[in-house]
Amino acid sequence: MSTFGNIIWFFLGGFLIFILYLFGSIILILSIIGIPFGLQTLKLAGFALAPMGRKLHRTESAGGCLSIILNIIWILFAGVELAIVHLVLAFLFGITIIGLPFAKQHLKMAELAIMPFGIEIR
Repeated sequence: MSTFGNIIWFFLGGFLIFILYLFGSIILILSIIGIPFGLQTLKLAGFALAPMGRKLHRTESAGGCLSIILNIIWILFAGVELAIVHLVLAFLFGITIIGLPFAKQHLKMAELAIMPFGIEIR
């Protein structure tokens, strides 16, 4: 069932989200300072390509203090905006009954977009 959901997700905007995250990731990786943030944006891009059937798990010892600092920098410069976009998309998909599974995926993406450091996708 998740394969069918991922195919529908792909055509209902998942591909566009994937391309935008991938483009942002490439731009961040080209700068030396942006490499850790570019890698997290790649994680977001991979999750945006096929989110159905995947779960987010917060790791306890992933990065420690560095992870907290990077999450704070991420929130200040990109996290809030990305989370708001995913919350708006979740609301728009949630208006219809058919869009509820896609709204749920956007809520998961909002969680990942607000603080990507220290989260593992399974």
